[in-house]
Amino acid sequence: MLEGLLNDIVIKIIAVVIGVATGVVQFFLLYKFITSVTGGKMGTKTLLFAITQFVFPFAILVICAFMFPSSLMWAGIGMASSLITCAVVKFIRVSRQNMSRQKELLKKKKRK
Repeated sequence: MLEGLLNDIVIKIIAVVIGVATGVVQFFLLYKFITSVTGGKMGTKTLLFAITQFVFPFAILVICAFMFPSSLMWAGIGMASSLITCAVVKFIRVSRQNMSRQKELLKKKKRK
């Protein structure tokens, strides 16, 4: 649809940016859903996160398929790479927090 107006590289960059933004939002929704489920909060908010988590990426990919059909792969690459990056960053942050808590506990035990 818009491919005749824009350069091919610009279209790929736009598709990647859309994919990265979608992946970040998808990670946020997934994180909220998982923390709600593991926290025992099974309410309408959790159900809303679950439904949105599955519908949102498909809706964005369908929109990209209509607007940029030849660059759909780039949107998917951006989405997957941002999901992986967000997960790795979150894992590192939680690991560092846990390590600092363990060090504090060890210091408290040594003082006693």
